[in-house]
Amino acid sequence: MRSKIVIGTVLVLWAVLTWLFGHLYQELLNVYEQSDSLLDSDYSWCFRLLLNLVGYATVLVPGYMLYKYLEKTNYFDKIANKTWLSRVLFACFGEPGEKLPEAVKPAKVDDTREGFELVFCFVGLMGAYLVWGLLQEKIMTQSYVMADGSLVRFNDSQLLVFINRLLAFLIALGRLLWTGQPIIAAPLYKFSYCSLTNIISAWCQYEALKFVSFPTQVLSKSCKVIPVMLMGKLISRNKYEMYEYVTAILISVGMVLFMYGSHDDYAVSAATTGSGVALLALYMACDSFTSSWQAALFARHAPRPLQMLAAVNLCSLALTAAALRHHAHAPDRTRLLQASPTLTLCTHPVFVMDCLLLSLSSAVGQMLIYRTIARFGAVVFTIIMTLRQAVSILVSCAVYGHGVSARGAGGVLLVFAAAALRIYCRERIRRRTQHVRTRTHSHFANENVFRVEEIASRAIKPPIIPSI
Repeated sequence: MRSKIVIGTVLVLWAVLTWLFGHLYQELLNVYEQSDSLLDSDYSWCFRLLLNLVGYATVLVPGYMLYKYLEKTNYFDKIANKTWLSRVLFACFGEPGEKLPEAVKPAKVDDTREGFELVFCFVGLMGAYLVWGLLQEKIMTQSYVMADGSLVRFNDSQLLVFINRLLAFLIALGRLLWTGQPIIAAPLYKFSYCSLTNIISAWCQYEALKFVSFPTQVLSKSCKVIPVMLMGKLISRNKYEMYEYVTAILISVGMVLFMYGSHDDYAVSAATTGSGVALLALYMACDSFTSSWQAALFARHAPRPLQMLAAVNLCSLALTAAALRHHAHAPDRTRLLQASPTLTLCTHPVFVMDCLLLSLSSAVGQMLIYRTIARFGAVVFTIIMTLRQAVSILVSCAVYGHGVSARGAGGVLLVFAAAALRIYCRERIRRRTQHVRTRTHSHFANENVFRVEEIASRAIKPPIIPSI
């Protein structure tokens, strides 16, 4: 009884904190609306990011307080009768004691079928992410023609992130239910860290298209190897080879050459300004933390890829929904000023279809990523995605008319040459290591056989030989 009262008190405190953060959000939004300098500034995205963070805090701060209480009181060890509330709390903050069954290894298939599957994964990844890239650029940079002939441009990156995560979660959840797999592999709060950085990186990715061209954004993802390596050292204490540092530097140099060799209006006005660079840098930092944290979760809890996809997107839904909820409850004049284009476009059939196709292609692409890595390995997947980036740049330049100088083209070639060199060196080292292990295993096996035969020849019972 006492625990129920305490839990109820914590939930009431949660509601109070949510209201306080919501009030703070509305006050900040009022300041943003009334300041013409903020609205017209190239750095207005900083204030919008602050608003988003305050919205996320309405979920994260009370959730952290509840987690600390449950941990301090050993709540789950004292539960006698499980209720729906205790089950929900356990799913969010408990540590599952049961080990999930091992994934079923696919049966060996013939070369022809494997070849068809490789073609399927290649075409699927290329198609899904080419569509995703084109629609992303269209939604964030192009204006939609309304029925009255007026032009309206979409500007709510947070809503686009929410739609993406919603559809991805529903697809992952449906797949898990269809295959009968457990939905939760680890406490949900552990996914909230990478979920937060995931939605921030996605928001920065969409916002960056207001300042830089899509080819610049694509090439900036190649520079992500540097923050990924830094995060890997900080989080997992990883060690890297010399070729990884060299190729990372070459990729960064190629990226700089491309940015300063572009003929886009972006490059002249904003691509090299603080906003464009800051958004890309924040995107790469958050995305690098996301991948490093997910790798740590895979190593510790061994969730299946679909479980990871469902859990991360579920947490992302809660965070983005909280921010959007406070935005919807803003004063009328603020809502009309900020959400008017969004509300108008939500009735535009072409815009709605673009959003659905964008989210669907992103979700399908994530599913194919997991399938490709599981069936053909990370090297094949990396090669496919590197080719996809090159094709995406060409298609974007052809469709949206991005101009690139000789210096910019040289930067593109340098980026992809460094990426190809990175793949080659990594695969060569992997094969060399595998060859050394095979020779070592063969050497010890032969040595053990010789010793057994020698002992048997002396009519002495051979010792137990440990497996290698």
